Amino acid sequence: MSAASWLNSEAFTAFGQHIMWSDMIGNIVGLAALALGWRRSVWTWPAQLLSGAVLVTAYASAQLSGGVGKQLLVIVVALWGWQQWSRGRQQAQDGTLAVRFATWKERALLAGGAAAGTLAVGGLFTLYPSLSWSPWADAYIFVGTLVAMIAQARGLVEFWFAWLLVDLVGVPLAFNSGLAFSGLVYIVYFALVLWGLRDWWLRTRTPALEGAAA
Repeated sequence: MSAASWLNSEAFTAFGQHIMWSDMIGNIVGLAALALGWRRSVWTWPAQLLSGAVLVTAYASAQLSGGVGKQLLVIVVALWGWQQWSRGRQQAQDGTLAVRFATWKERALLAGGAAAGTLAVGGLFTLYPSLSWSPWADAYIFVGTLVAMIAQARGLVEFWFAWLLVDLVGVPLAFNSGLAFSGLVYIVYFALVLWGLRDWWLRTRTPALEGAAA
């Protein structure tokens, strides 16, 4: 059996849902990546890269071309974010990564890019139905994930708000797509995002926290 075949085989069944190895492993690594991002560890990026690579097979098996495209994009942005955070750590005297709130201009660019990107990707998915059976939800998650990762790479607290908005659509879509483990993990993501948001927010208000180990 090839690695791809094994990843797309059933790991177990829970509550009538068939859990695939690729869905389970990719999302567990994704949870680890989010926790590392909370701690401002540069290892969040290779973890996101690995998670994206594994989840490509999960979405491909579920025939969700939009999900496949999203994970391929995650891999590319993870490489860029890894480079950005590595530079940031080299510039910081205490080895940590400083975080901040975005300026109003940056917020406008992120929001405008998210809206335009969702319209463009949703239109593409609608024009080619084979790419997604839920074009607008897929487009929203696709673009929202990209926006969140860009904000994370720049050390912006708004990164957490972007993930919250993605989760609100990601949970029901994952369950409806038969990716039960993804749906359950999105719920755990939601809790981690709230804790991570609180931690990064406090660091912007208390400079002394910037000396803590990442």
